Amino acid sequence: MAETIEEITINWSDPADGTQKVKELKKEVLTKGAWTTIMFLFQELNNKTGEFGDPKIRIQRYQKRDGTYMPKSKFNITNAKQAYQIMEVMTRWFPEKPTE
Repeated sequence: MAETIEEITINWSDPADGTQKVKELKKEVLTKGAWTTIMFLFQELNNKTGEFGDPKIRIQRYQKRDGTYMPKSKFNITNAKQAYQIMEVMTRWFPEKPTE
């Protein structure tokens, strides 16, 4: 488990043979604190071809407990079409960028 946000990753290798199964491409921290939200761009290994597939997006929430970040929930956006559908709806719901 990670003790800092910087240590959090979704890179994952099979413990049996060390083969990387999930490759993190990018990471964006959306919120920080006791509940942290991170968006990852990643690829998964296709076991049949041995190649990494098309990029996907994961939005994952972590809760910091006893000094470590524990994964609590996640949502995967599995392809570009779905990502654009989500962006289209969000743009309709929030047509203007909020002032900070």
